[in-house]
Amino acid sequence: MSRRSERLADELREQVAELLRDEVKDPRIGFVTITRVELTGDLGFARVFVGVLGDEAQRRRSLEGLKQAAGFLRRQLARRLRIYQVPELRFQYDTGLDATDRVAQLLRETAAAPTSESAEQAEPAGKAEPPEEGGEPS
Repeated sequence: MSRRSERLADELREQVAELLRDEVKDPRIGFVTITRVELTGDLGFARVFVGVLGDEAQRRRSLEGLKQAAGFLRRQLARRLRIYQVPELRFQYDTGLDATDRVAQLLRETAAAPTSESAEQAEPAGKAEPPEEGGEPS
């Protein structure tokens, strides 16, 4: 992506997020976060990746509301941005957020699982071995 495309994608991300927060009043659109924007080479289309707080049904409703609001958002962007043609907006759920959530969940589960060292510490005081010198007890 060229430097111009990157700047335009960043500006679109910021402006769409602001418009969703301040101008769009569709009740189907819940708590939506614009994660990134990808532009085609000719700058004719912008794929807007979103994160939606909620379950699968809320995600579908929000994406439906965003699709419905795309024309309004494009008109508002035309007023705010000084570019020849505003790209057509296409909203898509960012599946990278699901992967991030899954990694966080696995890390929490790993941290919560008892290790063999913590099981030894749970034994009565007379049976536990003293910690090694210079090392901290875990």
